[in-house]
Formats: sequence, C-alpha cells, structure tokens
Amino acid sequence: MFLWLWLCWGFPTSAGQPDSELMARYLEEQLLADYSVVEQVARRVPRQAKFLQRLETRPRMSEFNVRSTIISRYAFTTVSCTMVNSGSESREAVFEMQIPAAAFISNFTMSIGNKTYYGEVTGKEKKNISDDKTRNKKPPSPTDGRENGYEMFKASVFIPRKMQARFVLHYEELLQRRLGKYEYTVSIRPQQLVGRLRVEVNILENSGIVSLEVPPLRNSKQKGSGKAEGDASPPPSTVVGHTKTLAKVTFNPSVVEQTRIARNGILGDFIIRYDVNRELSVGDVQILNGYFVHYFAPTDLPPLPKNVVFVLDSSASMVGTKLKQTKEALFTILQDLRPEDHFNIIGFSNRIKVWQQDRLVPVTPNNIRDAKKYIHNMSPTGGTNINGALQTGAKLLNDYIAQNDIDARSVSLIIFLTDGRPTVGETQSSKILSNTKDAIRDKFCLFTIGIGNDVDHKLLERMALENCGMTRHFQEDEDAASHLKGFYDEIGTPLLSDIRVDYPEDDVEQVTQNFFPNYFNGSEIIIAGKLINRTSDKLHVEVTASNSKKYILLKTDVAIDLPSRNDIRGVPGLEDGKGDKNYIERAWSYLTIKELLNSRLKSDDSQEKDHLMEKAKSMALAYNFVTPFTMLKMREAGLHSEPPQEEFIRPSTDGIGEKLQSLQGHKAPPGIRREQDKQEQDKQRIKISKTSADGDPHFVIDFPSSKFSVCFNIDGEPGDILRLVSDHKESGVTVNGQLIGAPAPPNGHKKHRTYFSTITILSNKPERSYLEITPRRIILDDGERLVLSCGRSAIVRSRSLEVSISANSNVTVTIRDTISFVILIHRYKKPAPYQRNHLGFYISNSKGLSSDSHGLLGQFLNHEVKLLQESLKTSHQHAGQNKTEALKPNPTNTLKVKGRLVPVVWKQRRIYNGQQEIECWFAKNNADKLIDGSYKDYLASHPFDTGTRFGTINSL
Repeated sequence: MFLWLWLCWGFPTSAGQPDSELMARYLEEQLLADYSVVEQVARRVPRQAKFLQRLETRPRMSEFNVRSTIISRYAFTTVSCTMVNSGSESREAVFEMQIPAAAFISNFTMSIGNKTYYGEVTGKEKKNISDDKTRNKKPPSPTDGRENGYEMFKASVFIPRKMQARFVLHYEELLQRRLGKYEYTVSIRPQQLVGRLRVEVNILENSGIVSLEVPPLRNSKQKGSGKAEGDASPPPSTVVGHTKTLAKVTFNPSVVEQTRIARNGILGDFIIRYDVNRELSVGDVQILNGYFVHYFAPTDLPPLPKNVVFVLDSSASMVGTKLKQTKEALFTILQDLRPEDHFNIIGFSNRIKVWQQDRLVPVTPNNIRDAKKYIHNMSPTGGTNINGALQTGAKLLNDYIAQNDIDARSVSLIIFLTDGRPTVGETQSSKILSNTKDAIRDKFCLFTIGIGNDVDHKLLERMALENCGMTRHFQEDEDAASHLKGFYDEIGTPLLSDIRVDYPEDDVEQVTQNFFPNYFNGSEIIIAGKLINRTSDKLHVEVTASNSKKYILLKTDVAIDLPSRNDIRGVPGLEDGKGDKNYIERAWSYLTIKELLNSRLKSDDSQEKDHLMEKAKSMALAYNFVTPFTMLKMREAGLHSEPPQEEFIRPSTDGIGEKLQSLQGHKAPPGIRREQDKQEQDKQRIKISKTSADGDPHFVIDFPSSKFSVCFNIDGEPGDILRLVSDHKESGVTVNGQLIGAPAPPNGHKKHRTYFSTITILSNKPERSYLEITPRRIILDDGERLVLSCGRSAIVRSRSLEVSISANSNVTVTIRDTISFVILIHRYKKPAPYQRNHLGFYISNSKGLSSDSHGLLGQFLNHEVKLLQESLKTSHQHAGQNKTEALKPNPTNTLKVKGRLVPVVWKQRRIYNGQQEIECWFAKNNADKLIDGSYKDYLASHPFDTGTRFGTINSL
C-alpha cells in the first residue's frame, strides 16, 4: 500500500536519499503550502494534496510555539498553537499540552476565525470541590492524561471550514533544585508534524549561570529519572548561547528533522538543566517592590550520618517487573550507604518480616552482603498491610534512637515503598494516617514511593507531608530501578538538620515556611515574604542549623536598595513583557498557595480546612492561578483594549458619556450622522459638581444652597488609602482612594506631594460589583471580570452599573441612575520629578447616597455648613468693593459644622483640568474640626475595605 502511494505521488523509488527523508521534505512543502489556505481558499490544489486532505480528517497544526522566561528560578511559559481546517466542513480541533503538575495555569485564550475567547479564573463552589474529591478517590487510569509529575491540559473546539484556530496557554512554576540542578521541561507532543515548531527559553540568573546543559529529547518512559542520559548532545537544530547571567536556548526543527525523531509528531520532552553560583552563606536573597525571596543551598559540607529503615511491599501484586526493579534499585542503594550509617529492612504483605530484629545494623561489607541476600530471597505473596508495616518500622526506629547513644545530629528516616492500597489489617486511610503520626511523633521523617496505577496517591502524599518527608510516584512500565535510585540520591546525603531562617518580626510579614528538619545535598530551601518597612535600606537575615560537627549560625544584612540588580526590564532577550511582572511577588504567592494546599491536605479539622481553602482560593483569584479551588471559565471577549500611549493628554469634562462601543463588544452601527451622535452625547453629558478630591490631593465641598464652597488639604503618606465616600450599609456604595508619593517641587514648603494612583468603587446593591481605576486601566468585576484600557473610549452597562470611558480623559461611573462619580485622568508625556500620573475624583450626582453616608467627602453631602454672622458683617463693611476684596483673609472668618467652630481663610483654587478656578473657604491643618475626628480615622486597611465607622473594617 505504501509503495502504491509512493508511485501515485510520482516519486522515483531509486532516489539517492532515504525514502523517509524524501517523503518528509515533500510533506514539509505541502504543509507549508496548505497553511495559507485561509488567505487562498480558491487556489488550485494538486491532486496528490487533495488525496492527502481526504486521508487527513483532523485539522492540521501549522504552528507550535513555546516561549519561556525564567527569572531567578521562576518560569513564565507561553504555549501558542495554530490549527488550520482546510477541509470543506467543520472539524474538531483538540489542543493538548502536558504541563508540570507543580505549575499553575495563569491564562488561556482561543481565537476561532474572528472570535476570541478568554479564560477567566473563577472560584469553585464547595460542591464542585467535593466532586473533585470523589473523582480523585478513583485510581487514575493510563488514559486520563496523568504521568509522573505531569498533568494534561486539554481544549477542543470545532473549526469552521477554511478557517483556523489559535490557542494560547500561559503557566508559571518555581523550579525545584534536585541533584544539584534546576530542570526546566517542555512537553513537545503535537501528535502530528508541524510546519513551524519553535521552543525558545530565556534564563536570567543574577547569581551567575553554571553547568548549563540541554540533553537529548526524553520520552515518557524515561521521564523523572533526574539523570543525564549517556548521549549528552542536544536535540538537532538546538542553539545554546549564554553570558555570565543570561542564557538563550532555541529548538527549531524543520519537518524533515521532526520525521527523523518521530513520524507521529510525538517528539518528547525538551529539557534544560542548569545551576547557579552559590557559596556557604545565608544564601541568595532577592528583593523587589516590597517582596523578597530567599534561596538557601549551601555546598561543601560533610554529610550527616543516617539511620534508615527500608519498608518494602512484597505483596502478590508486586510480582514480576516491579519487584525485580525494586530489588535492583535496593542493591545499588545499599552499596551507596556510608560507613557511619545504620540501616534495617522490612518486607511486608499480609505478614511483616523484619530482617534484623529490634535493631539497626552498621554499614559493613558483611551486613551489606547479608542484606542483599535477604532482598534477593523476597518473594511476592499475600495482601497489603500498610498500617502494620509502618507501625513496625516506626517502633524499630524509635527504639533504636531511645536505646542507643546515637549522634544527636544524625538524620533518621523511613523509606516506604508500595504498589497498592491497604487490604489487610487497618484499611481506613484516616486511621492509618493518625496511627503513623502517633508512632513517628516528629522524631524522624517518612518518605513514600508509589509504583503503578493502583496506589492511593493521596494517602502516600499526606503521610509524607505530615511527617516532614517527600513522595514520588512512578508508572508501572517505567524504569523503576533508576527512579528509585534517583529518589534515594535526592535524600541520601543530608548535610544539615533543624534549619531555621529568621528575619526581624518588625521588618517582614506573611513569610512562608522558615523551619526545615533536614537539608539534603543538591536540593534548595526557599523562603519568601513581604516587607513591612519598604523604606528600610537593609534586611537582617539569620540562619541557624546543625551539621555533623557543629551548630551553624549565619548572619548578614542584605541591602534592599538594589533595584537595578533585580529589576529585569530592558534585559536583552526578555522583551516579551515579563519584565513588567514582579516575579518575586509571584514566587511568594506561588509558595504561599502551595503551603496552604499542603496545610489543608494535612488538616483533619473541617473548619480549618474550609478556612485554608478560602484563603488559598482568594489568593489564587488575586494572582489568576488555576488551583484545586479555582477553575477556568471560557468567555467570549468583548472589548479589546489597547495599551495607552505614553503621553500627557489634558483631561476634560467634555464628552462624558461618549458612546462608541458597548461592553458586549458590539460596535456602534455604521452611518450614524454626526448630528444625531451629538444629540445623544448631549443627553448623556453629565455636569460635574465642584465636590471633589484632585491634585495633591485638594478637597472641595460645594454647598449650592449656601452659595459658597469649602476646601481643605489632606497631607497623607504614600500608600495611604483614604475613604472618600462610605455608605456601605445603606446604599451599598464605598469609594476609596490610594495615594502615591512624589518629591516636592523646588522651593516648596512640603516634604513631599501625594496623588491618587488608584480609585476603588465598591457596590453591593442589588448585586456585588467593584471598579478599580488607575491612569492606565479599569478593572470591572460584577461577577464577570473585565479589564479595559483608559486609552480607548467605551461604555459599559449592566443592570445597575454604567461605566463610560472617554479616552485618556475621564471615566464616569453611574450606579442605579442615582449616584454618579467622574474620575479625571491626569497623565504626562515627560513628567517632572515631582509629577506623577494620577486621578481626580468628582461627585456629580449624590441623590442615591443616604443621609448617613460618611467619608472625607461623603459626610458633607447631606449636611449644610454655616458661615457665622460676624464673618458676614465683615463682608458687608466692604460694600462697593469687588467680591475678592470683600472677602480677604480675616481671622474672624468662622464656619459652624455640627456644633464645631472652624477658622477659615478665603482662597482661590484650580479644579478639573487645572484651568478653572473656584473661590472657597479654606480649613487648615488637615481639615481639623471640619471633618469628624482626624484624617487618620479615614485610612482604610486595603482598597476593598468597606468599614463604615471609625475602627471597623469590612470587606466586600
């Protein structure tokens, strides 16, 4: 059949090159030609290609592109894939991507024809999480997409005829150091030949890159070994280049090169291994924008002595390859034990068999020889008594520690291996967990290994987590011997015990795990946290630990003022925008979420589990991570925002409510006459009142019935969040404004200036919604999250909320048609040192706010302020003079506010775009006596704080 196709295609069978290579080149030409099918639907197709199309029923993958940026071990990966349906009818396209199980998906988009769908990360309902638990109780099958350390992401869509679809997947992970190397892996399994296939990995390590290597592609059966293959040459078409701190690796095989690797398009895993320069000190502490991450991996330390008990499953299910490979691995492991180590072996099925009763034996040639004989004679039989085996191993190790004068700094551990679930003795997982924890009593660590598909992964994982260990899972058809040896190599050389990393309590908060029972050679300890005092120029770090000879105490002060070292924007090769992300903050969030998930897994208290779940879910939503408590929901994209231009466009109040596009993504109908458009705009134009907070910030309160205005300043601190309007209990509306700092102008009397960098508007009636507005973008969340650019005009409506954007000028927010706020956008093309892009906040309609509303502006909306009579007499004495002369500053000018007397002076103040002046009575000293309490009573704890009274905090 193949020969017949070959002749029909017109190829000579006596070609000088191998047939496979000629066919591959032909396919490459055909694939590259067919990928233009969207633009050339009517082109003539050769008869051979038509025949090939009839054979091919699935869409073709025209492009598979992976771009990764690794910054200080934190990896951002973007996978883009384009599929073309060149057929005459709609066809299903399936995008599959294996990603590391430790990674978090952070974004996913699909474009089919001219429609775009984006993935929104939303929280799972509790019932969905319960359903996941139920599904997880079933042992995974080989077809569910799971492999050792990897999970399958899958998306399928139908592509209309002669159209194409594009998938873009983003995920993030913190690389773990194992056996002295960081390993970054990209799965390349398109399952078909691809016309344009490219992988590009950029690595930035300020500590310095050492031992960079790109081994050959690895297939699934080799996965997880952690060892370099015998052939160390990179895959074909791989280009590696690096300087001291920056590396760039590309893999760009042609179709011909792909066929040489695998004709079915399953190429394997593209791997990069590297390490960084390090020394025996407190480690590498990196700080950026108020967050820090601390990498600690000392080298050149003598290993600690080990007391190890191997607990091996010898039940009937281990028959054949599994037990054979386990024995092979143990022979090698026993040979690697050091003279100062002690060990014992337990085999278990429905019976428990201990090699050396009631003791651990030293490592001697005779003991190693006898242990190998014992392992060789193990035969598979009976059931699986997991609980009994662990109880026996724990008692053996506890008794040895108690009865012998062992080195206090030695490391004791159990290595437990099984291929099944408990079938004999105690079979309830919760009882096995509690029994194991009670038996170990935090005296040593338990490391668990699962082989095959019948293992209770959750049980093994939780046993390891609760007892300071680690877990690994290997597939039945994999090379278990090399996996077991590789895992033992990770934990076989303990260098330190009881490691504790401390920072001053007044300087840091929300620090991840900082105590570790053991540090193994080739691994790494990672701690991350937030800085409380961002103005400090140093962070004090202390590391205490024990090694085989002495206790270690390391101290140092890490300089914080190193933005140029850790800020990676503008680095060559990293121009894809990742530099704008605070990678250290994301590493902190990644670690924190992982710890919350582990803590929940270990907890038996349902209330605590719910609390940890909500905390992890909230954080995952904040950082857009897909976790067990969050999920991706695909939504059709409405308005496509464009990033605003870096220029100052003077904000104006004209054209507010300009209607160009609606949220639903429908463009304004073509052909609308300008006259009609102008009439519609005039109807929607909202008059801005003088009641506002703008500039430094300067506050203005307008009292129309009294025919005068009052103004005051608030000299807050950068980072302060001011409560402007607080009516959460009645109308459900709260407005907060966050300050940003800037130096004072030359010869100014102030130490610094402050502006509003963010305005947050929250509403919970009739449904929950919030807006977060900055000079660049607007985030609207009313159950569906939408991000809009301030640089593009649009109008957004929901049942109770309307947001109107006038490009680079202003944003109008209308709530239930009775409350309206206008936010002016102040941006600069070339700002002076004392200028910052900022916002101004104006209240244009307050009818819907209750009489109990409060806040720096809200407390005056339904109250009148009186000017005392003696002040008015002063103005009557100047009859005949102009108004400005009549109201010159006078110590006797006094306002009466809620029974309080407030001295004021007459001022002129610029508002709106800085062009309009108003006259007002000015209250000094941060509005002392004018406002209720002091301005510090109006500080919110976070942008979404809806506290309505002094000292109370609520969150929407």
